[in-house]
Amino acid sequence: MTPDHDHSPGAGGRTPIGELVRAHRLAAGLTQADLAQRAGVGVRTVRDLERGRAHRPHRTTAELIAGALGLTGAARAGFLASARGRAATAPAAPGVAGLPHRAPAAGTVPRDPDLPGTPMALPPPVELIGRERELDELTGLLTGDGWPPVLSLVGLAGVGKTALALAVAHAVADAHPGGVAGVLVGTGSDANDVLAAACAVLGAARLAELAARLRGRPALLLVDAVERAPDPVAEVVHLLVAAVPTLRVVATGRHPVGIPGELVRPVAPLEVPPAGVVDPAELARWPAAALFTARLTRVRPEPPGPDELPALTALVRRLDGLPLAIELMAARGRILDLPELLDRYGDRVLDLAGPDLGGRGWEAAPPRRTDEPARSTVAVTLREAVATSYRLLDGWEQAALRRLSVFANRWSVELAEELLADEADRDPSVVVDPVPLLDRLVELGLLSVRGAGPLRFRLLDAVREYAVEQAAGRGELTAVRRRHAVVITRLVARTAPDLVGARQPAAVRQLDEATGDIGAALAHAAGDDPVTALRLAAELTRWWRMRGRDVSGRQWLCRLLADPRTADADPVLRAWALLGVARLAAEHGAAAQELPAARAALAVLAGRADVAGELAARTVLGTLLVATGGYDEAAEQAHAVLTLATRHGRTRDMAVAQHHLAWHEIRLADLSAARRRLAAVDRLAAQCGEPRLRLLARADLAEVARLEGRHGDAVDQGRRVVAALAGVGDPGHRRRVLGTVGLALARSGRLDEAAEVLAELRCDGRPGLPGSRSEAGAAGGRPGGGGPVRAEESVCALIEGTMAQHRGDRELAAEWFAVAEAAGAAGQDRRDVVEALVGLAVSTGSAEVRERLAQACRRGGIRLLPDEERLLG
Repeated sequence: MTPDHDHSPGAGGRTPIGELVRAHRLAAGLTQADLAQRAGVGVRTVRDLERGRAHRPHRTTAELIAGALGLTGAARAGFLASARGRAATAPAAPGVAGLPHRAPAAGTVPRDPDLPGTPMALPPPVELIGRERELDELTGLLTGDGWPPVLSLVGLAGVGKTALALAVAHAVADAHPGGVAGVLVGTGSDANDVLAAACAVLGAARLAELAARLRGRPALLLVDAVERAPDPVAEVVHLLVAAVPTLRVVATGRHPVGIPGELVRPVAPLEVPPAGVVDPAELARWPAAALFTARLTRVRPEPPGPDELPALTALVRRLDGLPLAIELMAARGRILDLPELLDRYGDRVLDLAGPDLGGRGWEAAPPRRTDEPARSTVAVTLREAVATSYRLLDGWEQAALRRLSVFANRWSVELAEELLADEADRDPSVVVDPVPLLDRLVELGLLSVRGAGPLRFRLLDAVREYAVEQAAGRGELTAVRRRHAVVITRLVARTAPDLVGARQPAAVRQLDEATGDIGAALAHAAGDDPVTALRLAAELTRWWRMRGRDVSGRQWLCRLLADPRTADADPVLRAWALLGVARLAAEHGAAAQELPAARAALAVLAGRADVAGELAARTVLGTLLVATGGYDEAAEQAHAVLTLATRHGRTRDMAVAQHHLAWHEIRLADLSAARRRLAAVDRLAAQCGEPRLRLLARADLAEVARLEGRHGDAVDQGRRVVAALAGVGDPGHRRRVLGTVGLALARSGRLDEAAEVLAELRCDGRPGLPGSRSEAGAAGGRPGGGGPVRAEESVCALIEGTMAQHRGDRELAAEWFAVAEAAGAAGQDRRDVVEALVGLAVSTGSAEVRERLAQACRRGGIRLLPDEERLLG
């Protein structure tokens, strides 16, 4: 407030000295009677000054009033100057007993406690984005029955605690007729300071007076920045709720107040969109993206363009939805576009700095001692914001946080327990219980708990990066990462056996969720501890195959096996790793290269009487032999697996062997025998709880139905299997069953449906798929020229050739069947080559093609089906 330069009455009859008296009195929370009593003057003197009836008080009166108001320094000098008729500017509402107070909000006037109504002494609420759920929950807590006397909002600096508290306080004001007010705690305040300020803003001079004033009238007190004076705040809040039963306290801080009956609510960062979201409407649904966009519009007029949306998603994910970080980043949008922001700051978010964003409408008075330096209300860099919360931890908690920082994504209580265990302590009775630590980290807003399942804990990215910096600075990082690699290897070793059987979906999901940590552990251990890396990679083989990572997985295994530091590793471990190389090679047409690896693994595992290892090695060897044309030996390996598995009662391995033998029955054109073996597979897989193996058996039954000419049955069965395999995560087999469905549709004349299957096959996300060989880019086009033919193109070319043949276009059919022959020759299943050559021979009538067909049948030990012989005449 600024008075006029003359001393005539102003608006409402008040004079400058009257405005000053009233402003200071309201800021101190005093009534006119309270001020008169403190100053030793009459109530009428105070009233006349405030109403403008007296505008030149006696010097002694002015000094008494200034003393009663606690004015010192410049504030006292200005007050006395105005009382003597000299121009002066009234300061903002001063602190009470050294505690910072608010300034009157712009456009509002604090309600006079001498007048009827509810006092409201808070800054206006700030704009909230994405806090609707929290606002509704907290509003319900403070207006419902059984409300907590103390509600603490805790979290990392800049997460939005004060903004949320102000919004809640304004939302529940009508339910608190005794008043809604707040105080911003100052550094160095003692209990008397805090108590005096709390009483003053609620219109009382002392605690007893406050209790009498609020008797039967609910009131709300907001205490902001508890961490600045934690013990005094705890003492005062305990006194207040005990003396004033109708008073509710909402506290904000980096940690709870710490008194009985307190309800603690951590304030989490805003939710971020999933990776890859670029649709503007979808992005607007995610609070972190909405806040970034809103803050960006303050520094530039145009919204993010389509080419900026991927960077926007990446930025808010990188910033973990922390509002302070989002505001700091968006402020740089005045100069840089969003891809430039991501490139420049994406890897160093801790260095983000900007103006103080933490006031939220509070105005702090100067410190109580002139020799005390002023402090910012919040940190102005993200690193400082995290550091202030980190310093609230004791030494052991800080060390534990540094260890936990090596987790790249989400983790469980059990993983934390393993990581924090001291390997040097061999006493198994000594266990580090991480639960109290995790609870402490959640209280301080350093740890996020989201989602269901065991892997639901995650450090905020900024916290994790700060803790990694601290670990590196102390020379701990290498040892912690080594320990992390061991822990993740144990997790994978525990989970891998469940990748077969009834628990497979849960096991796959768990490894999927741990992908980031698996990658980090493998990368670090490959350089620091290659034997651990080899053990980890060997356990990952089946998961890599399920997730279509056969090429990169094989590369990892080959690299680690070639590392001289693993040459002396356990021979059994190396044998399992060799077996993994061979298993993955079979997925991408490299079977011939790894046949020696499979034979070497079989020799070691059989020599060690490792039944499980020998069964696995013979099974993989049989798969590679089929892919390389060694059909008779492959059948021998399948019979050996069946005999060994039956002897040892290993039901699943019996089912696998029967499955492989069913393929050989198809090769020999004995479809009835194949059906019988596949029925046995289905029965055995059901006994051992192996849903994936049952699906594969049913996929092959669909293929048998197609080969028998029962195309409708093949389509129906195949589509059911395709839908089920999508949930299992087996892209290779899913693709093969889609081929069965597409060929059956094409052969039965359902060409539109067959074209849809072709489109799905060509858009399944794998690189270099057959869509590139069609000039038209859709079903019915001509094969494109140039470049080698890939094995994956065989089934699409067969479908295209069959569709062209059904339309009567023999020339186009011949072109596609020729592509299918070349692609099949590069693949694992020579039955595809035979089917392509049958189509080519029928389309061309060429004797040379018929001779190639005969040679293919002899090399593969394949007999033509009755339907194929009929087509050939």
